[in-house]
Amino acid sequence: MTIRASDSVAPRAGAASGAATDVLARSDATRVAIIGSGPQAATQLEAMCTVRNIRSAAVFDLDTERARTFAQRMQEELRIDVVVAPTASVAVGDADIVCTATTSRKPVLDDADIAPGTHINAIGVYKPDEREIPADTVARARVVVDEREAAWEEAGELIMARNEGVIERSHVHAELGEVLAGKKSGRASDEEITLFKSVGVGNQDLSAAHLVLARGTKLDLGSAVAL
Repeated sequence: MTIRASDSVAPRAGAASGAATDVLARSDATRVAIIGSGPQAATQLEAMCTVRNIRSAAVFDLDTERARTFAQRMQEELRIDVVVAPTASVAVGDADIVCTATTSRKPVLDDADIAPGTHINAIGVYKPDEREIPADTVARARVVVDEREAAWEEAGELIMARNEGVIERSHVHAELGEVLAGKKSGRASDEEITLFKSVGVGNQDLSAAHLVLARGTKLDLGSAVAL
């Protein structure tokens, strides 16, 4: 079996988005929009269903056949309604939670598509000249990142919005760990737009590895290797 980088990163990214959604999305969120249907998309939707009572999801992908396959599989696995949307705008239109998991170099949705109260997980791109979310949406959202310095080096959504004069560095409200620890607030109101921008940080991989090791040891799986 060949293990691809995307296979190992996807569960960690899904878990991070799940934690962010748990503290940032409205408690009554039931509808999800997934933009992109690649390896990252499945764990994103699984995480949303873990932390919220998700009843339906809409997926949009430029590859319609891949989106159909994804929708069918996730509907069977998660036992929720999953449909293929004809456009990103339609997918996002009535969503409470939006997850973008693409490799697009430019925004995959319009600011006008995002309704008050929406929570967004933007996890697909991690280069300073690429972005999935438009600057205007970033500007009107409460922004939480996985790690500030990494975000300002890699998160195109933030870097490009700052370079365009739409936001300042202080626009980042908090790191996810600060919100989880109760040091910073999460969602402030049901009408607020919240945005979690993840570029991936090493301590998430270390935490995941620790859990895998502990579980494997408990089940007596694997082999000890001296380094």
